[in-house]
Amino acid sequence: MPDTPLDFRPATAADAALLIALMRAFYAEDRIEFDEARVRRGIDALLADPANGEALLWLDEDGNVAGYAIVTACFSIEQGGRYALLDELYLAPSARGRGWGRQSLSLLERRAADRGARRMRLEVNRHNAAARGLYLRLGYRDEARDLLTLALPAARQGVAA
Repeated sequence: MPDTPLDFRPATAADAALLIALMRAFYAEDRIEFDEARVRRGIDALLADPANGEALLWLDEDGNVAGYAIVTACFSIEQGGRYALLDELYLAPSARGRGWGRQSLSLLERRAADRGARRMRLEVNRHNAAARGLYLRLGYRDEARDLLTLALPAARQGVAA
């Protein structure tokens, strides 16, 4: 089946509840712990300040939301300065098989480059062979590293970060 053109629109603060619903579906499918309070804090911060990155909503042929992507702005000496993190990419099952995964990556890469990023990084769960295969075919490299995470305590007032 030939690729169906992908359409999108930037998410706004009015889309926060919709994004959270889509994230809940994605997290359940990808076996990611869903902490709504934590997700809400992240969405609110992202949508309040474009310097943090952007959220895009994927639209089907009828203009209905069929998924989303979140790209955040990051900095790393190893990465040569500014880079983009493709934090989340989700297409609803009914929207798959149209070439939108490949199209969305291309669009997100261009937008990140336009924002000054020199590299794009992403995470993929080991059990998601289809997504991993797509990323590798499109030139993403497995750097043979593990992502480790530590929850930090809330910042105290008057203490510099």
